[in-house]
Amino acid sequence: MIDIHLGSSVQLTKPTAYRLLNQMTEDGWILFREEQEGKRPPRRVYSITPQGEKEFQNTLRQCLANYQPPEHHSTVCLAYLDQVPEVEAAELLGQRRNMIEESLDATSTVDLHHGSYQMVIDNQIYHLKAELEWLDNVLDRMHKAAEK
Repeated sequence: MIDIHLGSSVQLTKPTAYRLLNQMTEDGWILFREEQEGKRPPRRVYSITPQGEKEFQNTLRQCLANYQPPEHHSTVCLAYLDQVPEVEAAELLGQRRNMIEESLDATSTVDLHHGSYQMVIDNQIYHLKAELEWLDNVLDRMHKAAEK
């Protein structure tokens, strides 16, 4: 579900997802049952408990009402950009720009989703476009400073 609906916007690995599912099971928020079809390996099918539904609804409302800036470890290095020779810094930021553009292209080609899933994708696209605009401004300023 995450890969299909949110893969371009949410960074969640399978091991992390299963660790979280195990924790939610221990907390009594979800239950699981084992199912097996034919010769395929058994799989777990999860369902939410009333306690889990209550916690979900509370957490959802808190999340919607609050704003917390995203933590981007890749922005910390920008504070030290002046420690890299300008030509090399511009080249590295150009590589960064290419990666952002590739991510934008991939996110923009995700199939349309019904309901609120589309808002997550739209939000990611908006932020990637803003990041490209900001980076183009930085690269333009660096280019103009190099001409002087």
